[in-house]
Amino acid sequence: MSIYDFAIVGAGIAGASLAAELGEGGARVLLLEAEDQPGYHATGRSAAFWEECYGGPELVPLTLASGDYLRDNGFLTQRGALYIGRESDTRALDAFMKRFQPTGATIERIGREPLQGMIPGLREDWTGAVWEPACADIDVATLHAHYLARAKSANVVLECRAQLGEAIRRQGTWSLACAGERTFAAKVLINSAGAWADEVARTAGARPLGIQPLRRTVVQLRTDPAPKPDQPLVLDISGRFYFKPEAGRLWLSPHDEEPSAPCDAAPEELAVAEAIGRLEQVVDWKIEALERRWAGLRSFAPDRLPIYGYDPRTEGFAWFAGQGGYGIQTSPAAARLAAQLLLGQARDGMTQNLDAALYDPIRFG
Repeated sequence: MSIYDFAIVGAGIAGASLAAELGEGGARVLLLEAEDQPGYHATGRSAAFWEECYGGPELVPLTLASGDYLRDNGFLTQRGALYIGRESDTRALDAFMKRFQPTGATIERIGREPLQGMIPGLREDWTGAVWEPACADIDVATLHAHYLARAKSANVVLECRAQLGEAIRRQGTWSLACAGERTFAAKVLINSAGAWADEVARTAGARPLGIQPLRRTVVQLRTDPAPKPDQPLVLDISGRFYFKPEAGRLWLSPHDEEPSAPCDAAPEELAVAEAIGRLEQVVDWKIEALERRWAGLRSFAPDRLPIYGYDPRTEGFAWFAGQGGYGIQTSPAAARLAAQLLLGQARDGMTQNLDAALYDPIRFG
């Protein structure tokens, strides 16, 4: 049996990007995917955008470090973003500016007049915003396919329908029993299983780190008027909704974070109704049809920061998980940094300004 240097559990954007970086770094890599094809869960259900402030100040360096790669390879389409608020939200908007200006994010405080021009039909009680001109849509499917192609070119072996059933470590090597009575061997097992990350840890005999899947709901609406194609992404400064145009329709979320067991997530009617109700409080558009609805799981560590690197307790076990809803927009820098940590390589131009200690699993004790 071939012994791989690394076996990665999960072939979504996290696992695919890390596999590509490790493979191109000279490692022999196995990529295990439980589903029929990679990206079925969180990656395939994302309404992803590259938004500099998304995830908090500790995530901004990863986002900024990923920006040039995403732009230069054609994965971004410029849109801009607005965090909007009412008069009662003035302190929250000012606090947002104070919190994020030191990070290097490009943001500007604006008032009611320019806000009206950016959001037609905006109701009168929305009086101010933080404008983020650099925000862009991400072509998630193309980005994911790009990393899978890079991985394939680096001789990474992808095995689908290969749910991990057992992981036993003997004499420095993992024996991995997967669905379909397939068995593999690897020196290092990397947990990139998203919502299933703690389950994979238990399977390997490692301590779970409390990674919690949270359900996020998105709906597609047909509205009158239809949203302008270049209309910004609009987010509530209080975190109760966001919406953006998509191919003549409106994608809308109530920004829900409902705890869930790892599963094939489905939208709940209450979340759908809340999303529509909140939109009606923002604009005077007529909702003509609810055309689609879906949900995905965003998985967070207890401190809501991602986890990259070797487990301090379990030999040969590593984490690349807990990336919440920002794993796609940070994937270039995150995968590069994690591969350098796992291979013991020096930092390069993309990662030289990143503080790896923020994301080290050792922080959990």
